[in-house]
Amino acid sequence: MSNIGNSTNILWHDCPIQKRDRQQLLQQRGCVIWLTGLSGSGKSTLACALSQSLHSRGKLTYILDGDNLRHGLNRDLSFRAEDRSENIRRIGEVAKLFADAGVICITSLISPYQKDRDACRALLPEGDFIEVFIDVPLHVCEARDPKGLYKLARAGKIKGFTGIDDPYEPPCGCEIVLQLKGSECKSPKDMAEIVISYLEKSGHLKA
Repeated sequence: MSNIGNSTNILWHDCPIQKRDRQQLLQQRGCVIWLTGLSGSGKSTLACALSQSLHSRGKLTYILDGDNLRHGLNRDLSFRAEDRSENIRRIGEVAKLFADAGVICITSLISPYQKDRDACRALLPEGDFIEVFIDVPLHVCEARDPKGLYKLARAGKIKGFTGIDDPYEPPCGCEIVLQLKGSECKSPKDMAEIVISYLEKSGHLKA
């Protein structure tokens, strides 16, 4: 029996069907591909392109998108620092379950704080958390402003907006960096292929 957080007298129940069995069935290795970057950097677009490319190869994926999850699981959370941390903690735990199911789980989140991303990494076995930093400068993201949020933040109508009046902590030691160089911008499909190449080399696309 264990006491974890506010949960007392709980017992972990094991099942004969384990992660390796599910991976054998799916012919892939469950993992988490953690896309991080500023708002407007292209995380959601890349997540969809990556999912489509892997699907065409017969691989099972699922996208956990930050905005989508705030419609349900995380709708009780604000954008204060403590709620942002709880948002990432919950998503990390859900992503861990998908990876344990043998699914290639793609998360699309600003996830601005290094400690929160590190905590999610610690939930998974070595090599199964693949952090992808979409390194697009603030001025480019602000020029894109697909949701109009930067404009609202500059006008003071949104407080605590990442990159304006709340920090973004770039990853240190992430597996993949997708960087915008000058005006050169790879297509989402090309960026997806870079990630897929990594998955092939790491052995995640076979059981």
